[in-house]
Amino acid sequence: MKIEMFQTLEAVLRGGSLAAAANEMNLTASAVSMQMKQIEAWLGQPLFDRSGHAIRPTALAHEVAAAMREGLQHLHSLRRRSVVEVKGVVRLGIIESLLPSLLPGTLSELRTAFPKLDLRPMRGRSIGLTDAVKSGELDAAVVAEPEGGGSARMNWRPLLRSEMRLIVPPDAGETSVPALFKQYEWIRYDRQTISGALAARYVTRQVRTGHGALELDSIPAIIAMVSAGLGIALVHLVDAGFCQSYPVRFVRLGRGAPAVQLSLATRKADADSRPLRAVGDAMNSVLANTLRQRSLAGR
Repeated sequence: MKIEMFQTLEAVLRGGSLAAAANEMNLTASAVSMQMKQIEAWLGQPLFDRSGHAIRPTALAHEVAAAMREGLQHLHSLRRRSVVEVKGVVRLGIIESLLPSLLPGTLSELRTAFPKLDLRPMRGRSIGLTDAVKSGELDAAVVAEPEGGGSARMNWRPLLRSEMRLIVPPDAGETSVPALFKQYEWIRYDRQTISGALAARYVTRQVRTGHGALELDSIPAIIAMVSAGLGIALVHLVDAGFCQSYPVRFVRLGRGAPAVQLSLATRKADADSRPLRAVGDAMNSVLANTLRQRSLAGR
């Protein structure tokens, strides 16, 4: 059993599909599928439910990944002892929706593993942050990757593919998506953002009944508005912790739901940068843990 197979399993859980994992691990989808089947053969139990259109990880898949994660991280830390010390300043851009779920854990991991690495975060929108990386104002940025892929002049390290979900007031009794759009006002997320544009396109094409006068550029503010019964919204949430203070009900859109590809964007010239690689590794670890906790909580 090769260690790389468990790294591939983590990538499948992060990306939500064999194709996303293949892209992240620089493998073919068939190679990813073969690795998963080899782990299943060794365990004697399935890791995925393959009965639907898309594979769904079982509880065992998360248990296996969690069991291996600490050991793999320790092996990586041992390996890093023999390489050049990682230090310096990394100017990192990050979209606002990921700040609470990604930044604290990433900073914590980096300060433990690389105390001489100085991470300097800056928030912003995907388009502006990407331009700042291109111009050299930032070294890297966690952004929503443009549909069809980002600029070929940049490196795009996939972090997570986040499916957008409909949030509705906690006491909303309706379950039909079109009926919910007829019953409630649609609170839009800023259409100048990639996720806001994706949401608007989905509603226009699939629902055709969306009417929304309110348009905000803050996910926490939108959640609070929905929780108060003032409307419904289509958003992507990596960490739904804010919803504990402002309860909402989640409605999955099912097949055809829009999804946001979150990636770490860097310049081609920095492809071999050890500090940037360390930042990306820390983010992958934090996101994997977040997804595991969300799965256990049933969100």
